[in-house]
Amino acid sequence: MKKLPDNFPFLQDMYADSYFPKDLVDKLRDAIQEAALFIGQGGHSLDAVQSQLDLMTEKINDLQAEFEDRGSEIETAARDSIGTTVEAMLSFLEVDIDTEEAIRARDW
Repeated sequence: MKKLPDNFPFLQDMYADSYFPKDLVDKLRDAIQEAALFIGQGGHSLDAVQSQLDLMTEKINDLQAEFEDRGSEIETAARDSIGTTVEAMLSFLEVDIDTEEAIRARDW
């Protein structure tokens, strides 16, 4: 089993920007961590990994209304931060899936 380090750089730009409510960024982080735990278990086909990434992305999609209710949104800076984090996660866990494909289910 491979696990992300405790100091893994989740959503750094979002955490650094007061525009994004930290508790909602935590929810984004949790969705990514959940996918990372599944992937880190190993032994999954790329299709199974992609299905888990789609589930992660759908959870992030579902958070959009909460961001909007708090005067924020998943916009360009958030998309970049999410993409950077997912790319780093896939690289660390040695998953050969392109970042754009990994988050293909996004609607942000």
